[in-house]
Amino acid sequence: MRIEELRLSVGASPGERTVSVLAGVFVAAVGAAFVVLPLIADGLLRQLTGPGDGFASYEEARDLPPGMLPPALRDSGGGGGWDQSGSGRLVGLCGLPFALLGVYLVLRVLRTAAWLHGSRARVRGAFGSRTVDLATARIDAVVPYREAGDDDPRARGHRAPAIVATDHDSGRRVTIPLRGMGLPTLPPSELRALADAITTGRPTGGGRDGDAHAVAGALRRLAEHPLDG
Repeated sequence: MRIEELRLSVGASPGERTVSVLAGVFVAAVGAAFVVLPLIADGLLRQLTGPGDGFASYEEARDLPPGMLPPALRDSGGGGGWDQSGSGRLVGLCGLPFALLGVYLVLRVLRTAAWLHGSRARVRGAFGSRTVDLATARIDAVVPYREAGDDDPRARGHRAPAIVATDHDSGRRVTIPLRGMGLPTLPPSELRALADAITTGRPTGGGRDGDAHAVAGALRRLAEHPLDG
């Protein structure tokens, strides 16, 4: 029997995705501008001053008014100045982290996804993907679940927003959000599929397996009583 891969409804909603992409592009553009503008300004300055006909030192240009001195000599005070073009490039490097941050935000929003193939969960992030077998992994809830029978709406709002599966042998870890795209939780069918993947072939005992069964049971209760928002 062929098991079909189920794509989970994780990630941002279309509206959130649009806003996040625009914000990421803006941050990346500002950072890139900080990096590129000093290089462009340095090139223009070299074209305006011209190569090869500058003064070797301040002494050769001491009779010229300060406004007519080349930029490299104007503030040198006698030839001991510092390279302004080099300092401009150094300042431009400050924009590099912002450019990389913007690119990361865009990739994270556009690429984030998760799939369930049998008991194996594959989660894709900004730069790569990880796969963990939920049936054998250690399963943890980011925030402890409350009982579905609790009538306090504040308690209902504190159910776990994600589960974390850690491979026992390699230590590889994936985080599966329990919020859907623009929804308070994943659809009930996906919550049940996650619960079944966690408990498939897993012993019913205490310790790590007992915790996994508890999380799976909470997922099934969440499927029966979805969050209101």
